[in-house]
Amino acid sequence: QVQLVESGGGLVQPGGSLKLSCVASGTMIGGDTMAWFRTSPRREREWVAHITPPGTPTYAASAKGRFTISRDNSKNTVYLEMNDLKPEDTARYLCNIISTNTWGEGTLVTVSS
Repeated sequence: QVQLVESGGGLVQPGGSLKLSCVASGTMIGGDTMAWFRTSPRREREWVAHITPPGTPTYAASAKGRFTISRDNSKNTVYLEMNDLKPEDTARYLCNIISTNTWGEGTLVTVSS
């Protein structure tokens, strides 16, 4: 059974940083494009970034310049490093295998003073 488990969320002050991790099991993700999405009660699921198997990233406008997506295929893990966090970044962040539409449960990020 394929599973994605996200971690690294938490409460952070505006301007702070967090690094999220997404570990896959039951499959090797080295050949997959992986994505991060986020969702909150205020908005529908929003794409944040994705990264191709060779490691080419693409970002939503809201993430560009502040977030960095990366992957370590040897660890079957994808990361999302988030800097200069804003209250509007508050959301549950979910990892996704695009080709199979596999989702994790997500990790909650709260940006508040």
